[in-house]
Amino acid sequence: MGRAVMVGRGPTGTRLFFLSTVIILTARSSRAQQGDGCGLSVLGPCSGSLSSLGYPGTYPNHTVCEWEISVPQGRRLHFRFADLDIEENNCQVNYLRIYDGIGPHRTQIVKFCGLGLNVPDLILSSGNQVTVQFMSGTHQSGRGFSLAYSTTEHTDLITCLDKGIHFTEAEFTRYCPAGCLTSVGEISGTIPHGYRDSSPVCLAAIHAGVVSNSVGGQISVVNSKGIPHYDGSLANNVSSTVGPLSNSLFTFKTSGCYGTLGLESGVVRDSQLFASSVWEWSDVIGKPSEWGPTGARLNGAGLPWASAHSNQQQWLQVDLKKEKRITGITTTGSSLLEYQFYVSAYRVLYSNDGQHWNIYREADATQDKIFKGNTNYLQEVRNNFIPPIEARYVRISPTQWHQRIALKFELLGCQFHQARPRIYHPARPPPPSVATDTPPMYGRTTHTPDIRNTTMPPCTSNDMAFATVLVPVLVMILTTLILTTVCAWHWKNRKSSSEGAYDLSHWDRADWWKSMKQFLPSKMAEGEESVRYSSSEVGRLRVRGNTPRLRAEPAEYAQPLVSGVMTSLGQRSTFKPEEGSDPGYTDPNLYDAPMATDIYHAYAQPLPASGAEYATPIMIDIASHLSGSSTLNQPITVSSFMGRGPTSLLTRTDSGQSGRSMYDTPKSTGQATPTKDLAYQVPQSSSQKPVE
Repeated sequence: MGRAVMVGRGPTGTRLFFLSTVIILTARSSRAQQGDGCGLSVLGPCSGSLSSLGYPGTYPNHTVCEWEISVPQGRRLHFRFADLDIEENNCQVNYLRIYDGIGPHRTQIVKFCGLGLNVPDLILSSGNQVTVQFMSGTHQSGRGFSLAYSTTEHTDLITCLDKGIHFTEAEFTRYCPAGCLTSVGEISGTIPHGYRDSSPVCLAAIHAGVVSNSVGGQISVVNSKGIPHYDGSLANNVSSTVGPLSNSLFTFKTSGCYGTLGLESGVVRDSQLFASSVWEWSDVIGKPSEWGPTGARLNGAGLPWASAHSNQQQWLQVDLKKEKRITGITTTGSSLLEYQFYVSAYRVLYSNDGQHWNIYREADATQDKIFKGNTNYLQEVRNNFIPPIEARYVRISPTQWHQRIALKFELLGCQFHQARPRIYHPARPPPPSVATDTPPMYGRTTHTPDIRNTTMPPCTSNDMAFATVLVPVLVMILTTLILTTVCAWHWKNRKSSSEGAYDLSHWDRADWWKSMKQFLPSKMAEGEESVRYSSSEVGRLRVRGNTPRLRAEPAEYAQPLVSGVMTSLGQRSTFKPEEGSDPGYTDPNLYDAPMATDIYHAYAQPLPASGAEYATPIMIDIASHLSGSSTLNQPITVSSFMGRGPTSLLTRTDSGQSGRSMYDTPKSTGQATPTKDLAYQVPQSSSQKPVE
């Protein structure tokens, strides 16, 4: 236990002395400040920060302040100045002194007086107690001073005014003193996106939840390239503002225990949420409205939780089913424009059995921690627990609110891996009382307290990182399987269609081939001479009335041009088709029958290259040729040529070679092209008179 006493002068410069005693007790050390010239200061158990009154403005005239600092026995202190600007016109009454020890036996270590002094080195004490004294007389300028201190094991101590631009390393560690929340400075950015390089590093660490304002601590910082825009938020009683583009930014490495614990996602069931009371009422048309604890999920749709009574005995509780490490809490108000209710300050209680409750306190603190809540009904506010809470049950107890107690929340933390042999069987809390009064639109509004809080930043969990890698891999594998199946099916269908391109599904292939062989050319060259028949043979062909007609589908080569009734042609005969009907034919439609709808066109085998372009036609020897060996008046007889070979046919046509034939000789490979466009002349009518 320690005590500090300071004697000083008032601002009027009179010889009025007064006594003021400030006692701050902790388990391991004692700190005190006294006087009318003390600025914003925090004296932590192992570190702290001091400043003159009005800093960074001009300090007042004729003031004095002393700070007595003690740390555990066996340790020493060192000091680092952030700014030192004291007018030097009279250093007898304007100065800053640091002493070893406390009381009348203290000894001076150093004295400063002057404007814009730069003190880069640490100032070391010889013991565990130090007195800092600041005095001012009449002066015109000077900002005063700002400094930080810690125990000597923290050689990397920095001040609350050091900014990100003051550090050029890609990664570095430093020790932040306690009390940087009281320092001047503005930060831009959030965790985990990062903070603008113009932000004070230690103040940003408090906002991120890396260190506590009341204790300070070690930080690990990473510098990286800046971003075009920095968001603002409120966390741990530190407001970050929106910031523009910067060359670089910095962020903090954390322990990783940052994730949400399931209220917003629905992992925590409705049966795990309890409240001291529930506000219920009905509107003018009788529609009921219930503000139960199940609506207290952060960012959840619908009505939030609201208590039936407006007093400090109300609470909202969650059962996490097992003990977990809880590092923070995020709250918001009603989020309803027509009901702008919110909690501006609250306590946090925790328990492992649901019956015995502990109120959260910071390290080495003797008083309960009061967390600063929301400043409006909509904005989210985060507060961190340093050190973290390890419990199964968490209870929020509002102490101040706006109009009515109403809130939504989410807990931050991770699984607690330490095994506990104890098994708790908590009793279910009593059912909440219900209020049915009509909601007032205006109620009592309490003042928002000025509270300094701490926070812990969120980070990416291992489960999320694993899912980020696993999901793309599964998508790629599934896509590959689908593409492989589609390609295989497409290739199989294409192969099947190509194999059956000329498949005649409606024909009997064996019968079709037999019927088509009669139109194919003979393997042996039957000569390019024309086979001619006499008129008598043509007459004999006409006599046969029951000669079967050749039935064949239109082929690549049409039937021969023959007057009269067509007899059987025999095999291996092909003929060029006639274009349209001709009156010279006895039956012009003999080969002009339409194809049946169920019959497909067939292609005959091509003629060999050595043969004639068209097969040998049947030529008719008519008596009206130029030689005049016979007349048309004579009866025409037709002799059958079935079964006869080409020799007999040739003998019947030799007599007609000298005269002009009714048909020209057909085209053949290697011979000159006929002068006419048609390969065969049109036959003359049988009624034509002989040439005289």
